[in-house]
Amino acid sequence: MALLPLLVLLGAAASPGGYANPAPHALRNFFWVVSEPGPGLPEFIAVGYVDGQLTVHYDSETRSAEPRVAWAERNLDAQYWDGQTQVAQGWEALFQANLDTLRGRYNQSGGFHTLQVKYGCELRDDGTIGGFEQYAYDGGDFLSFDTKTHTWVAAAREAEITQHRWNEDKAYLQQETAYLEQECIEWLQKYLTYGKETLQRREPPRVQVSDRPSRDGLTTLSCWVHGFYPRSVAVMWLRKGVAVPQETNRGDVLPSGDGTYQTRATIEIDRSRETDYTCCVEHPSLAEDLRVPWAPKSNVMLIVGVVIGVLVLVAAIAGAVVFLRKKNSGYKAAAAHEGSASSGSDQGSNTCVKA
Repeated sequence: MALLPLLVLLGAAASPGGYANPAPHALRNFFWVVSEPGPGLPEFIAVGYVDGQLTVHYDSETRSAEPRVAWAERNLDAQYWDGQTQVAQGWEALFQANLDTLRGRYNQSGGFHTLQVKYGCELRDDGTIGGFEQYAYDGGDFLSFDTKTHTWVAAAREAEITQHRWNEDKAYLQQETAYLEQECIEWLQKYLTYGKETLQRREPPRVQVSDRPSRDGLTTLSCWVHGFYPRSVAVMWLRKGVAVPQETNRGDVLPSGDGTYQTRATIEIDRSRETDYTCCVEHPSLAEDLRVPWAPKSNVMLIVGVVIGVLVLVAAIAGAVVFLRKKNSGYKAAAAHEGSASSGSDQGSNTCVKA
């Protein structure tokens, strides 16, 4: 298969005890064709991501592969982009024909239908590599390449014809394996060099823990992890320091719009039984896992209430002391004034009353 960087499918769920995306670096390609194009939806679209960063875009309306990131435009010449355009145009014609074939297999004469493929490769933390290629029809699994057996596997009965035909072509199987395990990896390494400043940077995650009432008197704890790069991350709730993966609900890892990623993990608890919960985050930028404990609101409010109560009490006592001092001073001054008046002196009257 010729190289065409396309769309990375984001949002894989985190696996218990591991990163949501175990590969720190990945080249993921995606393109699709639709039976009924419309405004804003070309008949054929091809886009590509390296480590979640958009690098190229092609569609049947522009008919041109265009760079979408500065480092790709700066390091790849016009010959490269012309080649990518030719490859995309070839895939466009092939996919349009394949979509018509599949509509016939599914006995569909009209309506909105899609044919999609995702393929690419990744460099993992342990130094190993991996490749993948998957086809989908109308959003359902159709056909995939097994990189262990180097054969195609059908996920639907309608895909068995294609499966047998492609598996019988030994030259094609060798070409597919060579691309996923060699050529794709070589290009991924080139891209990582071209975009080193952004693709190989490390930004540690920021973590915020909160809670809210849930059903039946339970409480939902939420751990929002954001501002991190690269995308690889693992988020887990701990109870008394022990991971509870079966009870942790992990959300997708999504782009934040500023070049970083975010995700969220929640857990539903009975706060009347246990309150010792901690959000644990693992990320390549961290030397060790980051742990942020949950502080029950009731305890926090109690502490705040006690502090406020003490401050109010101190203020009241201080106010009372000042009041009593002023009152005593005023009484003594009044008594002295009355004593002066009874002695017949004019000094007090001349000072306070003016003609």
